[in-house]
Amino acid sequence: MPSENCLAFVTGTSSGIGAAVARQLLDTGWTVIGFSRRLPAETHVLYRHVPLDLGDLHGLRTLAEPAIAPIVRERHWSRVGLVNNAAATGSMVPLEEIEPEHFAGLLAVNVVAPVFLMGVVVRATPPDTSVRIVNVSTGAAVQAFPGIGEYGSSKAALRLASMTFVAEMTSSERPGGAREDIAVLSYQPGIVDTPMQVTARAPRPHNRMFVEFHKQGRLVRPGAPAREIVEFLASDPPEPFAERRFGA
Repeated sequence: MPSENCLAFVTGTSSGIGAAVARQLLDTGWTVIGFSRRLPAETHVLYRHVPLDLGDLHGLRTLAEPAIAPIVRERHWSRVGLVNNAAATGSMVPLEEIEPEHFAGLLAVNVVAPVFLMGVVVRATPPDTSVRIVNVSTGAAVQAFPGIGEYGSSKAALRLASMTFVAEMTSSERPGGAREDIAVLSYQPGIVDTPMQVTARAPRPHNRMFVEFHKQGRLVRPGAPAREIVEFLASDPPEPFAERRFGA
């Protein structure tokens, strides 16, 4: 598919995987709309930035939603993509010690915002335009790791929300009928060298695993998982929902 007529919304474009995804999409001709709190270094002519804290639920409505629909309607895009990449790590303390306010803030960023953005993008995109969504997940969404229960729980919730979203989109009971040509990927990027990993290695209970990952040189650069995300956005997968781990 020619990518010159493709549009993607990417969260967390100021660093890490989000920045790498944005750059690779731009390099192949996609128009990219980035959402992040900090202004990224990206200056490509096809890149537009929306300053947004995804934990600000009021901002999601007043900034993100009004930004998405007009851009989608600028012209008849052949494909619209969404990459829910931005995430919060939480306090990274044992679950017995969590503060409810902190946990609620993490859930806003990691679950509420991605689910809301999926809905906004689908509502704004014409039924005859293909939609590809990648929700960045983690191994902690399917396996328990002590010390990151907040993060893992939130990603597990997003994983199930991804499945449910596809089940609703493809249901004959959906108002207006089943959505054609939509696909969602729940993607585990592996152990990526990002600021999140630096936070995970900070002195605290249950940090040994992350320290060992770093010592053993197991961290991968963000560009590697970004390539697999970009490949999915440009693909025509056989099923509307898929799960994938980096390199698998």
